[in-house]
Amino acid sequence: MKPHNYSGISEFLLLRLSNAPELQPLAFRLFLSMYLITVLGNLLIILAVSSDSHLHTPMYFFLCNLSLVDTCSTSTTVPKMLLNMQTQSRVIAYEGCITQMYFFIFFTVLDDFILTVMTYDRFVAICHLLHYIVIMSPRLCGLLVLISCIICILNSLKQSLMLLQLSFCPDLEIPHFFCELNQMIQLPACSDSFLNNMVIYVAVFLLAGGPYTYSKIVSSICRIPSCQGKHKAFYSCVSHLSVVSLFYGTSLGVYLSSAATHSSHSSATASVMYTVVTPMLNPFIYSLRNKDIKRAP
Repeated sequence: MKPHNYSGISEFLLLRLSNAPELQPLAFRLFLSMYLITVLGNLLIILAVSSDSHLHTPMYFFLCNLSLVDTCSTSTTVPKMLLNMQTQSRVIAYEGCITQMYFFIFFTVLDDFILTVMTYDRFVAICHLLHYIVIMSPRLCGLLVLISCIICILNSLKQSLMLLQLSFCPDLEIPHFFCELNQMIQLPACSDSFLNNMVIYVAVFLLAGGPYTYSKIVSSICRIPSCQGKHKAFYSCVSHLSVVSLFYGTSLGVYLSSAATHSSHSSATASVMYTVVTPMLNPFIYSLRNKDIKRAP
């Protein structure tokens, strides 16, 4: 079987989350509702932070960026999935697939960086409270976000260019509901994707610094002498930690198991958790339990 060069490929076929026709309308309404909640909730957080001068602090600066990234990340995958459900089509153009993959990698990895930066912000607030204002200066906050964006742009570009070097076989069905990188790499059996997998594993290893930072926060809280201080610190972080655990657990699981044998349905389900569910939960976590956000005009 001769490999096909990427220039001869015009489209891919995406797998549906469910092949049962009677479940398609229900799935469409469910994901449309989740998408609208995600977009509306995150935009309300951005509006609240921008309009209230009392929220112009490092924590809410990073939260505002996280809301923007979550909105963009969800918008790279869910609208196309909803369109395919509505039109009963599974087709996505080759150029559209590569574009979707590029922006999905960019926003997902940037989400990871923003969460890690927010972790560092909470670490400084808990362990170095007296020096918090000096350490988390506006200059440093802006620099952290800028560096994160630059790294994510370079990473997305590198992953996309490496994928373009692969040759695809005639079977162009992607066992997923969007063009996810690890599924794309498994698709081209006509060329060697060993280097692509190694680059993914290296990137995942480097991005695993977020969970390590959270472990430092937990250990620091455990060293607080008073029980009241421990309770207050854990109460302020428990919701954030739960959502972050869901994000890292599902995303790292999907990519670390990319070379292993696993069902496409389980991979798609895990991807739904960190691409759709987590961005939807963030507005609830950071608004319903946050007195400052509630007081914002």
